[in-house]
Amino acid sequence: MPQLNDLSRSLVALDQDSTIIAVVELSQSSWLVGGVLPGIERQPQKKLEPSAERLLGLLHRWRDEAVRAGKKITRIALAFEAGRDGFWLARWLNARGVEAHVIHPSSVAVSREHRRAKTDRLDTELLKRGFLGWLRGERGHCSMARVPTIAEEDAKRPNRERECLVGERTRIVNRMKATLARLGVRNFKPTLRKAAERLATVHTPEGMPLPPNTLAELQRDMARLGFVVSQIREIEQARQKRLEQETETEPHAMVRQVARVIGIGIETADMLVNEVLSRPMRDRKAVARYAGLTGSPDESGARRREQGLARAGNARVRRGMIQLAWRFLRFQKESALAQWYRARTADSRLGTRKTMIVALARKLLIALWRFVTTGETLEGVILRPAG
Repeated sequence: MPQLNDLSRSLVALDQDSTIIAVVELSQSSWLVGGVLPGIERQPQKKLEPSAERLLGLLHRWRDEAVRAGKKITRIALAFEAGRDGFWLARWLNARGVEAHVIHPSSVAVSREHRRAKTDRLDTELLKRGFLGWLRGERGHCSMARVPTIAEEDAKRPNRERECLVGERTRIVNRMKATLARLGVRNFKPTLRKAAERLATVHTPEGMPLPPNTLAELQRDMARLGFVVSQIREIEQARQKRLEQETETEPHAMVRQVARVIGIGIETADMLVNEVLSRPMRDRKAVARYAGLTGSPDESGARRREQGLARAGNARVRRGMIQLAWRFLRFQKESALAQWYRARTADSRLGTRKTMIVALARKLLIALWRFVTTGETLEGVILRPAG
């Protein structure tokens, strides 16, 4: 029985005599559109300027051409690969009566030849074959990405912006420490509250003040660091305010529910909810696969080996869950998952803990997904009081 959120194949029957099928190879400079038209022997290809209006006009022109050939067109199905342009084009076309889909680029099979011809026209033909198989309901041709709403995409921005700012803060601090280390100064901490005032009093081991150009550079770095820290604080305060004012909204309610688990803070809970837990997932396997926490076995004949994590999912969720798994072992020692991990790593073999922490991260993510979607309790996990 087909499942509701299965995007590996189309759940709508394909009537090719009444359906225009089109694919678009997107780039910054041009869009190459390829189509399959009922009643038309040729399969047209047209290069356009990057314009949604021009694309819609071309689809309507192809529809009129098929109607003149004696076909009644009831459906226009179009697909393109996910990329830099995101999902805005799919939303724009869906609002205008075109059935738009976004293909996972890694799900399209390509030739394994060491050297192969690769052009936009060849890529368009490859997408067309994969999309046709998907529309026919056959598995294995390609997989579609779920098109999020603007509100869902916007909800991810604060966490992602904060992640970039934290990385920028780390880069500035490391650069300042490296500059001071070249002069033999190792006891200055740029992250302290009064670090900017203390900078002018720093001396080298020889007792000399900092050189003027170096001092000016460090002062500019301190000003930049203060600005980045203030922006991080602004993002955190705005998020806390939203959680307090919109407690009943579903994503915010999920964040508050996940943050009840001892060892999970608001930042991690917000990332998990907006990146994975609030998405409509088919089953637990889809949850683990989306996070990139599944293996990639390499088996052929008598050869059996594991190549490591597939890394085909959301890298933010994967990194966050592995860090959370280590933290979970510290704060939830009596939970069933922590006991399972300790039992599996009791032999202390080399590499066992590293391998099993990924398995723990996968089990923990699935448990949190069930916790917020079905209310299934986490066995042995200590929760903060509600409210």
